[in-house]
Amino acid sequence: MSYVESVLTRLKEQNPNEPEFHQAATEVLNSLQCAIDANPAYEKAGLLERLVEPERTILFRVPWVDDQGNVHVNKGYRVQFNSAIGPYKGGLRFHPSVNLSIIKFLGFEQIFKNSLTGLPIGGGKGGSNFDPKGKSDNEIMRFCQSFMTELYRHIGADTDVPAGDIGVGAREIGFLFGQYKRIRDEHVGVLTGRGLSYGGSLARKEATGYGLVYITEEALKSRGDSLKGKTCVISGSGNVAIYACEKAMELGAKVVAMCDSNGYIYDRNGIRLDVVKQIKEVERGRIKEYADRVKGSEYHEGCKGIWTIPCNVALPCATQNELDEESAKILVKNGVTLVGEGANMPTTLQATHILQEAGVVFLPGKAANAGGVATSALEMAQSSGRLFWSFEEVDAKLRTIMVNIFKNIDAAAKKYGFEGNYVVGANIAGFEKVAEAMMAHGVV
Repeated sequence: MSYVESVLTRLKEQNPNEPEFHQAATEVLNSLQCAIDANPAYEKAGLLERLVEPERTILFRVPWVDDQGNVHVNKGYRVQFNSAIGPYKGGLRFHPSVNLSIIKFLGFEQIFKNSLTGLPIGGGKGGSNFDPKGKSDNEIMRFCQSFMTELYRHIGADTDVPAGDIGVGAREIGFLFGQYKRIRDEHVGVLTGRGLSYGGSLARKEATGYGLVYITEEALKSRGDSLKGKTCVISGSGNVAIYACEKAMELGAKVVAMCDSNGYIYDRNGIRLDVVKQIKEVERGRIKEYADRVKGSEYHEGCKGIWTIPCNVALPCATQNELDEESAKILVKNGVTLVGEGANMPTTLQATHILQEAGVVFLPGKAANAGGVATSALEMAQSSGRLFWSFEEVDAKLRTIMVNIFKNIDAAAKKYGFEGNYVVGANIAGFEKVAEAMMAHGVV
């Protein structure tokens, strides 16, 4: 049994009933085999055993009172996975599906994603099984205040800097930051994704979507191609999907489909993003309303069918494991040439293999959606220096980071004999920096 196999076996035995974490660890560690084989010192130092075990796992209850005076209790999580290259950095997710396995998979992925940005940030993730949908602003405020009343003990501007994720937007970040400031009596960059009036950064909302398109364009450019004239399908309709759509259209692509958790819209003439923004950002409505407002468009119940729409470029930006084996086969049959992950692990392992075997350019999430955390780190830099950069300055830095990420994962893949395999390239490029730091620190 190889070193990687023994670590994975032990991980699954000691962390039962955590399928998402098992999936993420298996995908990453198997692709690191060649780098591990080239460095025997890693096994002697127990590097992988330490890498897959969080430095700290925090679980807590979150009691709150609804508008009718009823008491509710939710679960709260913060997994501080690895701080070898900098303070823990990763979002908070508020969604009914949140459990320890999902938070651990997200935190583990975050280690490598953050490393790929080239910025000094470690990996972490957190959240709660609280569902913000259908809650009043006051209920959400009370929940966020209760959540932060426990979390504040474990975070800090140079220790752990959370951000938003699914279910945690500008409103929630504001409530969380207000409670932290109230308890600690300090105004510091302890959260990113803050409002512009209290220390936030321009381009943060757009960053993940823009970054996804920047790395997509760079991958196409390396093959003498571009997004201009390409037909794109983008799943999701949150910040990532909306701003990926915006930037893709700016670069000449035609986006024909988007979705939310209920179903998808298809507009053969190209999505009218102003309508999507009105429905999702202003009205907080459902994507099906698009079909009522745009003549010639179609709405279909269920999300899986979005991958049956023929396209050149597919950008899954909704949630984990949304693109499965069956959908991957349909995409290949319909002529897709590039798939870029805007969400965290939206493609199953089987689907990833099908796409790669068919010669589809596959950009994994830890590289492709790193624009959000990269811009969060830029926000941290602005906070530390009491600076405020223009949208153009932040956007230019973001584009440079995403271009460099592609070049680094491309180079790592070639170095180890896996040219064009950006899953291997991203995992190795992210791992090598973290491994070097961990070895330098000794056994800690």
